[in-house]
Amino acid sequence: MSQINSVTVLGAGTMGAQIALHCANAGIPALLLDLTADAAKQGLDKARRLKPDPQFTPEAFRLVTTGGFDTHLDLIAKTDWIMEAVVERLDIKQQLLAKVDDKRRPGSIVSSNTSGIPIAAIAEGRSDDFRKHWLGTHFFNPPRYLRLLELIPTAETDPAVLAAMVHFGDHVLGKGVVIAKDTPNFIANHVGLYGVARTLDALASGKYTIEEIDAITGPALGRPGSATFRTMDIAGIDVLAHVLRNLSEHLTTESDRKAFAVAPLVEKLIANGALGEKTGKGFYERRKSAAGETEIWTLDPVTLQYRQKQSARIGSIEAGKSIDDVGERVRMLFNSKDKAGEFLRETLAPTLVYTARVTPQISHSIDDVDRAMRWGFGWDLGPFELIDAIGAKEVVAAAQGTHSMEGGVPPLIASLLEAGTPKFREGLVKPAAGDLQILRTAKEQNRVIKKNAGASLVDIGDGVIAIEFHSKMNAIGGDTVQMLQAGVKEAAKSGQALVIGNDAPNFSAGANLMLVLLEAQEGNWDEIDLMIRAFQGATMALRYSPVPVVAAPAGLALGGGTEIPLHCDRVQAAAETYMGLVEVGVGLIPGGGGTKEMLVRAMSQLPTPSSDPLPYVSKAFETVALAKVSASGPDALRLGYLQPTDSFTMNRERLMADAKARALERVREGYHVPPPRTAIPVGGESVTAALNLGVHLMWRAGRASDHDKLIGQKLAHIFGGGNVPHATTVTEQYLLDLEREAFMSLLGQRKTLERIQHTLKTGKPLRN
Repeated sequence: MSQINSVTVLGAGTMGAQIALHCANAGIPALLLDLTADAAKQGLDKARRLKPDPQFTPEAFRLVTTGGFDTHLDLIAKTDWIMEAVVERLDIKQQLLAKVDDKRRPGSIVSSNTSGIPIAAIAEGRSDDFRKHWLGTHFFNPPRYLRLLELIPTAETDPAVLAAMVHFGDHVLGKGVVIAKDTPNFIANHVGLYGVARTLDALASGKYTIEEIDAITGPALGRPGSATFRTMDIAGIDVLAHVLRNLSEHLTTESDRKAFAVAPLVEKLIANGALGEKTGKGFYERRKSAAGETEIWTLDPVTLQYRQKQSARIGSIEAGKSIDDVGERVRMLFNSKDKAGEFLRETLAPTLVYTARVTPQISHSIDDVDRAMRWGFGWDLGPFELIDAIGAKEVVAAAQGTHSMEGGVPPLIASLLEAGTPKFREGLVKPAAGDLQILRTAKEQNRVIKKNAGASLVDIGDGVIAIEFHSKMNAIGGDTVQMLQAGVKEAAKSGQALVIGNDAPNFSAGANLMLVLLEAQEGNWDEIDLMIRAFQGATMALRYSPVPVVAAPAGLALGGGTEIPLHCDRVQAAAETYMGLVEVGVGLIPGGGGTKEMLVRAMSQLPTPSSDPLPYVSKAFETVALAKVSASGPDALRLGYLQPTDSFTMNRERLMADAKARALERVREGYHVPPPRTAIPVGGESVTAALNLGVHLMWRAGRASDHDKLIGQKLAHIFGGGNVPHATTVTEQYLLDLEREAFMSLLGQRKTLERIQHTLKTGKPLRN
């Protein structure tokens, strides 16, 4: 199959418009069609207003062109992939696709985003070439953020077409691709909705409140914070009912159909117009207090009235907070004697047994089922990983007497128990492609060169050494700084390139604030000064490394987690990277070279040496002073945290492999150590004064507190070049010294210590 370079999406509803925008995120032009051109444009405009934002950058939508079926359908002849996402009615889909069959280019791929209609049935009556190039492409909502893409080939789908879509979904769209069988609701919704149905049964029993169930089925269980009922509200209770009905209508046995019957409570909510987030109420209700503040109230399932939200007090949930290992924590909760254990034995056990029963019908492997639930529903552990964590015997014992055990122990579990094998697999499910988790493989092969509490040096092959952070939230402390310095020396001595990254969800949440706070409270100013000098020394060692250094940030890369990539030769960032110099939120400024680097980058953009630097410096100053965090990797380029020479990886699992490839590419290009910066231009007093005026006006307008004003003035002093009367040049070390002095002086302020304490306690900034 040829490469997919253009896409048409038929149907500008919520999913269709977002899928078109995500193709645009990946740099793929998309044609978005609906009944009329106006309807398509309205659908696109509505999608652009959604939160969370479906776009990587505010300009992404410019790659999407809109049109109508009546006026623009001929344009699909120029498209490599045509995806149908219209209303869930077989007759409407077939009528539209008959027109597509007439106008498409032979060899172009055609697919449906349906979740409920058999893929083969939709293509009945179409041409041979159409059916060869036809399959299901089921995205999860919201398509930018939920990684799962289920591909559903039919018996007639050309294997080359499936391979092309697997590659496109993985490499270009950044999806976790799972190949599902053409059964009702495929893999993830089938398994996930069985668990939802059992949860609704448990709620109907009256033994648990909505708050208690959400406390059990959220992060404690390795699931998203929205847990069960908040997730239903976000997805839409009408959507939930639609998927349940589809399963209830299309499964083969009466017993299975009954297991997915829509709960009476759900029917009542729909009848009352309580559809979840989109109507303002569902299982929870958003309402305004007398003071005008938003409050969340909870549904009483008996009276259908809303009451004030209650705290869920379950002992095992509290005890589990000290257990970091998800499998160990789930096992403890499952076996506990309180409400959490009772609920999980009543709902999770039958869900796991049912999953084992239907897996051979809906998927090609247990690995695909685990991946589907991880990527589609945000589970930390998939169903078979959960069985391994809890124990197959314990799960089967708890599920006795439930629908899931009809017909006896499922063959998958029975063969496990008969063989006396304790688990389905040793460890967690591995990536479909074995070369992706290069860090994991290197560590399994005992190629760790050096390690301390904060980071490790790992030989990832081909002369490339990786620095892997592994402290809590990958916070940067003395151990991390030490390993950064050691990594540069080791790579220079025995390797040819260095990569900084990890397989964790977040690159780094920044400096170890607790350590900084404790030292400040003790008045250990010399110790703090040494800490800052050491971190500055580490970032400068990265910048002037004798071998190329490639940073591979993903997820949160805040504060020091941004300063490290700022000083690397190249950055290979995950598309979902949220970078920001956020130190002002805790009453400080970037002190590890971040302030200096943003100024240097701003001044490097001057068209000529005599150009006015203020517009360029002001933009960088605002980025730091307002603690702007990028909405994505590409957005970090817009904010100046990344540069045009940096690159992005759509699929997070490929990030370290791509970073390694980038590092080797720099070696082949003939990397040279950058020359020292001994003459950095600065604007002098005029720039400082202009920046200070902006700070003063914000303070006068009430948009900045007294302490914000002080921080802004410290930043303005640095961005103007310090105590220089006019435009001149300064050294890099001079700017680093200005940074360190400002950092130290702010750390001596009571309000800064209050901000740090508040952030450590609540995870949120304090504006004092």
